Amino acid sequence: MKPKNSAVKGKYRPVNIYKTPEDSYIYRSHWERRFMLYCDRSDSIIYWSNEQYHVPYVSPKDGKWHNYYPDFYIKYVDKKSDTREKIVEIKPAYQKSWDVNRAKWKYAQEWCADQGYEFQVLTEKELF
Repeated sequence: MKPKNSAVKGKYRPVNIYKTPEDSYIYRSHWERRFMLYCDRSDSIIYWSNEQYHVPYVSPKDGKWHNYYPDFYIKYVDKKSDTREKIVEIKPAYQKSWDVNRAKWKYAQEWCADQGYEFQVLTEKELF
């Protein structure tokens, strides 16, 4: 049985404080908390942070510029022992079709490409 992503809010305090710049983070879902635990505990994650960057985007709702704060930045070592960097967004699968999210992610993909980062949206399908 997959856990529900009920609206929760809490504070996560990393155990491996050398891997992250903050001593605590606010999570807004069980799924974000679960990803924080993964980042904190995983040997392949070198560094991680929550909402570290902002990406300007044009909203399809009002045609104006807004700032999007992706959930996570991670720096990790892949299976080939290469160091990689990625921006990760955690969202329920049903929100992947929302126009505003698709606009945010389009701009985030372009921004990440300019930075040499990957961009990935994780849903409950990938997390569980």
